[in-house]
Amino acid sequence: MVGNDRRIHNRTAMSAKVRVTHEELGEFVFSTRDISDGGVFLVVDTEPFAPSIGDKVQVQVQGLPVPAPVLDMVVVRKTNDGFGLQFADQ
Repeated sequence: MVGNDRRIHNRTAMSAKVRVTHEELGEFVFSTRDISDGGVFLVVDTEPFAPSIGDKVQVQVQGLPVPAPVLDMVVVRKTNDGFGLQFADQ
């Protein structure tokens, strides 16, 4: 780990459309910026999506030839341009 970076897993740049479902806020479609073995970063520009750290969401990759699995994730980080999500089983 270097400096402030507390990440355990290496990130890989990946842009994909994902459907995010939050129990109270509803359903949204966002793009990812990167992914790792631990989670994913969602780019949230102007969407009215404002979960709290620790909130649980369900995420499903869109646009594949077959339906992708729905994954349980937890909001672990907020930045000016989006949210970091961690796989719930981590």
